[in-house]
Amino acid sequence: MNPNLSRLQPYPFEKLAALMHDIEPPADIPAIALSIGEPKHSTPSFIANALVAQVHQLSIYPSTRGLIELRQAIADWLGRRFGLGPSGIDPQTQVLPVSGTREALFAFAQAVIDPREDALVLMPNPFYQIYEGAALLAGATPHLLPCTKETHWLPDLESVPQTVWERCQLIYICSPSNPTGAVMDQAQLMRLIELGQRHDFIIASDECYAELYLDEASPPPGLLQAAAALGLNDYRRCLCFHSLSKRSNAPGLRSGFVAGDAQLIEPFFQYRTYHGCAMPLQHQQASLLAWQDEAHVIENRRLYREKFAAVTAILDGVLEFSTPPAGFYLWPRTPIPDTEFARRLLAEQHLRVLPGRFLSRADKHGDPGLNHIRMALVPPLDDCIDAAQRIRAICEQR
Repeated sequence: MNPNLSRLQPYPFEKLAALMHDIEPPADIPAIALSIGEPKHSTPSFIANALVAQVHQLSIYPSTRGLIELRQAIADWLGRRFGLGPSGIDPQTQVLPVSGTREALFAFAQAVIDPREDALVLMPNPFYQIYEGAALLAGATPHLLPCTKETHWLPDLESVPQTVWERCQLIYICSPSNPTGAVMDQAQLMRLIELGQRHDFIIASDECYAELYLDEASPPPGLLQAAAALGLNDYRRCLCFHSLSKRSNAPGLRSGFVAGDAQLIEPFFQYRTYHGCAMPLQHQQASLLAWQDEAHVIENRRLYREKFAAVTAILDGVLEFSTPPAGFYLWPRTPIPDTEFARRLLAEQHLRVLPGRFLSRADKHGDPGLNHIRMALVPPLDDCIDAAQRIRAICEQR
């Protein structure tokens, strides 16, 4: 077996199952799960209809490169969404469809890391656990960048030692963040790009929550947008990862893309050709339509905005939190240890949340996930309101 497998920690939901194994939740209270970030809004009917209409293409092998029509739709969307200007992005060489961002974020490290170089892979802490697993199985060492209230839940780039930047081959960023919802502004993204150019490392920007934001007038900036603002129109050392899972409530479609530096896209394409992860043609046809439509995304944001307003009003005064500008997670501080708080919510209120420590690692700076919980506001509005009232009841019992 690959010895690096032994370096992997149990996935957060395995830890959650172990934490809750002895709890019998009250049968007379309906179960509500805020623990998993799986969208529950309806998938737009035009996506489902396109899948059915194209199901005859099951008899055809899809290509790893993907349909040029899909890549063009993605390039057009990137240009509109991030204002990439006249140069835009080349659908022939700078866009590659992938089977969701999770698969691509993991595979990318396997393709680009040279483990002979004592490689570091930098990532935020707390973080999406795929980053750590990708680094370990690529033979690299994860280097954690603490994201705390003091750093506005974002990595403090200026505190990273030069020796770390010099060993860095790849940095994962997540903006908007999972789990905090924090957003890197364009100036921060530009600073990171400048560091990447100086120290010759690659930036993998996980932007799968970029279309879920509370203020319609302030969409989160993207990595390619920042590169274009710097005049870096070849997006050198920059790749962004996007998905339809959250944007279009289509997690089962397993559809996303990676876009940016053509000198990275081409070898990643070669890797994926051997990896065997081409997106089915019927999924590509449905995805093409999804990237061309914004009406369903605007409605999606409205639904999340409504839930954030209701939940934060109920929890105000009983939990410490800040309303994030984007994403669908709330990241409150718990009045007692996070694992104990999560156990009480299940045992007394039949409510599942994810302890923050399951999304972070302790290091010399401490554990930034300790005594927080991640609440995914994905159920219907009434369930989110009910969940918030149950949490308030637990807090007021103390």
